Amino acid sequence: MPGYAYDRLSVVDNSFLAIEDPNAHQHVGAVMLFEVGPLRNDAGGVDIERVQTYVDARLHLMPRYRQRLTRVPLGTRLVWVDDDHFNIHYHVRHTSLPRPGDERQLKRLAARIISQQLDRAKPLWEMWIVEGLAEDRFALVVKSHHSMIDGISGADLMAVLLSPMSDTAVPECPMWIPRPAPSRFALLRDEWMRRASEPLAALGERPCALTNPMTMAARATEGVRAVVETLGASFWPASPTPFNRAIGPHRRFDWTMMELGAVKAVKDRLGGTVNDVVLATVAGALRRFLERRRINPDMLDIRANVPVSLRTAAEHGTLGNRIALWMTELPVGERDPARRLAAVRATTTRLKRSKQAMGAEVLAAVSEWTSSTLLSLAVQLATRSRPFNLTVTNVPGPQIPLYLLGAPLQECYPMVNLLANQGLGVALFSYAGRLCWGCICDWDLVPDLHDFVGDIEASFAELEHAAGLVALRAASSSM
Repeated sequence: MPGYAYDRLSVVDNSFLAIEDPNAHQHVGAVMLFEVGPLRNDAGGVDIERVQTYVDARLHLMPRYRQRLTRVPLGTRLVWVDDDHFNIHYHVRHTSLPRPGDERQLKRLAARIISQQLDRAKPLWEMWIVEGLAEDRFALVVKSHHSMIDGISGADLMAVLLSPMSDTAVPECPMWIPRPAPSRFALLRDEWMRRASEPLAALGERPCALTNPMTMAARATEGVRAVVETLGASFWPASPTPFNRAIGPHRRFDWTMMELGAVKAVKDRLGGTVNDVVLATVAGALRRFLERRRINPDMLDIRANVPVSLRTAAEHGTLGNRIALWMTELPVGERDPARRLAAVRATTTRLKRSKQAMGAEVLAAVSEWTSSTLLSLAVQLATRSRPFNLTVTNVPGPQIPLYLLGAPLQECYPMVNLLANQGLGVALFSYAGRLCWGCICDWDLVPDLHDFVGDIEASFAELEHAAGLVALRAASSSM
């Protein structure tokens, strides 16, 4: 048994580190709003030390949050090792707005926090406790590197830190002893041994492929077709827009909230899924946004990068990324909201039958066996060719109220990472009957982000009207 321990990054996780630069930070985050409740201290603020102690006591359930990166010699691959200098006070921080702080001030503070790149010499996460908010509230602004989590595993982490019970007790913090890190020689030796043994291990897991070469050939052909379809969707450029230019390091952040029941009512009347309604809403908002800038959207090819989870039920609670990407056409040229939703439904139905998800897995599997990060190179080349205009990601969350040491969570607004030449992103998180929209952008490319959030609200109102729900509400309210 070796006297050291480490965890390898998957090739997908590694790709988020490979494509990161000083302007395109690859961390994701969220702003969570709480009632202060039992976390109020004697001075009327938030009991910061209590929150720090609680988070520290839960980290044994999230071992990645006490690990830092180290590089395998003579290669691009990175691994996770335990951080023997881990300090909870560095990661769980405290700040305050001038009382009584409002949501506009909180949005600006959250944007400044998300604009700062994470220090790769330390575990790649931060949590900021923000007090001073009006209406007896406080906020948590959290950010974690995308190499650690995807949207679904991020939602799983909420189950670790938050509870469906309003329990105020802080559990005892288990003793944590960091495991020894490997030497450079041990890392290099292990990596070469892995590369030599993995192809043989893969064949050993599929002996039927050797006895049935026709089946093996059919699977190989299917994999090649999947890769061709995936890369083909990535290298056909979308139309240029004012927010598809070189981005800088600074961000703006804004949000809105809808009742999840209202979104479901639209899809029940007009068809499709909740995600179809979301994409149709974004398409209508982009139409308004472009028209206000005197750009005719009727002839534009606008596409959204829509992450799709490949995580199985058995993989819930694990960290890392298990996602594929859909390049989804958004019908911004369609004026009628009902036909806009129908067009989105047709697109997502086609994508569900496509092999784009399989192609991403094949690329990842091939990359695991190569010395270069093939998937990272594909992402970098695809980004430069502008295969999509923005990211739209929708993560389902718990539909029951959650608490942090008895403090009720009210809303949770997610933040997506931006890629090079992609100055706008939309992330959604459903929680306790609400659909929380978080919109992030480059500071200079989209100075009117607040107007875009208003466009989202107006676009959804169009869908409600097309579904006959506005008249129905008006009739019920007059009774």
